[in-house]
Amino acid sequence: MFETLSALFFAHVLADYVFQTQKMVETKDRASSIILHGLTVYLCAIVALGSIDWRIAVLAGLHFITDGLKAYWVKTRADDGIKPYLIDQLVHLVTVAGLAAIAPSLFADGVWAKDLSEGGLLMVQAWAPSAMLFTAGAIYATRAGGFAVGKLMIPFAAGAPAASLPKGGMMIGQLERGLIFLMFIAGQPAGIGFLIAAKSVLRFDAASKNEKAEYVIIGTLASFSWAIAIAILTLALHNGLNGLPLLEITRSKD
Repeated sequence: MFETLSALFFAHVLADYVFQTQKMVETKDRASSIILHGLTVYLCAIVALGSIDWRIAVLAGLHFITDGLKAYWVKTRADDGIKPYLIDQLVHLVTVAGLAAIAPSLFADGVWAKDLSEGGLLMVQAWAPSAMLFTAGAIYATRAGGFAVGKLMIPFAAGAPAASLPKGGMMIGQLERGLIFLMFIAGQPAGIGFLIAAKSVLRFDAASKNEKAEYVIIGTLASFSWAIAIAILTLALHNGLNGLPLLEITRSKD
């Protein structure tokens, strides 16, 4: 099951945050854009799983419906904030997990799980799920987290510090979430404290005024929380791949 789940999670992240263009995002109220995105989800899932199955088409169809409902919500309620974004992602992840639970052997039945060498030595199944899981986790922590934090901060935009570089804040956010993710994966979560201290020093001037201080604190805590949550989720799924308890995030050296 966890091999299939890792592959489907990887496919979802690729479709939503790598191959989905800004134009597709801006025209989600058009059926053509949603259909194109649904097709991207379908193709990414086929490639990640290494197999073709009618249930993958069902997954893409559910993704299409979810995106359509979100576009309707945004258009009718003029609300493109954090709430519809989180609901949209939650529904996508639940459908991914649901398909993995219903059809756990999709990856095992695919070409990536087959012996590809004549001598019987090369087994992609041994490393591919972990590689896809950690790649997807890194992209989800950085890219998806950027959109989530950005939408969360929309109501507080009046207190935003003046930007010194175009998209500088976005880049800083991606880098800090990437570092947090790597620290957790490497088993060094204590390093996050040093990252917080470093950012506090560097952003001291911007945070010296009350409204700007609150804006920086909210954004920083939201960014760190997202990266930590995705890192823990990634490690839990990796434990599942290795037959360990999901909540055994760290292991004793003894």
